[in-house]
Amino acid sequence: MLDCLLAYLLAYLLACLLACLLACISLFSYGGSATAQSIDTSELPQLGEEWVEENPYRELSGDMRDKVLSLGASAYNQNCASCHGLGGVSDGIAPDLRMLKASSENDQWYAYRVQNGVEHDGVVSMPEMTEQLSQEALWSVRTWLESVETNDLLPSDIF
Repeated sequence: MLDCLLAYLLAYLLACLLACLLACISLFSYGGSATAQSIDTSELPQLGEEWVEENPYRELSGDMRDKVLSLGASAYNQNCASCHGLGGVSDGIAPDLRMLKASSENDQWYAYRVQNGVEHDGVVSMPEMTEQLSQEALWSVRTWLESVETNDLLPSDIF
């Protein structure tokens, strides 16, 4: 009877250890690398070296809009999701960018953040994304974020 109880206890402890190990692997691999992953934007309208002030892809339609949205989702999930949440849904580490409504003022806020990054008390909490990603990639991320449903968010007029 004691041998059976010890075997059961050992199996239980091993199962708990395995669950903890899997949780740690999942936690530390979530969202990918802290280094920005480059994105091929050769199929998008090229914007040049000078940073534009408003989202140039917002009014696109048809196949080109589909390309922008697909690339934006991919770029976001590879480069932003580890802090801002998978699929655009924030997990509380960083702001929920789906709530950044489409407007010239918010485009300027977004452009400033991706160009300059964010520091808190001398610690970089968001790198300068323009060091690795083109403005085409970053505006495609902004366009994709604008397309993500936010009706369930409150308050709906944060920005």
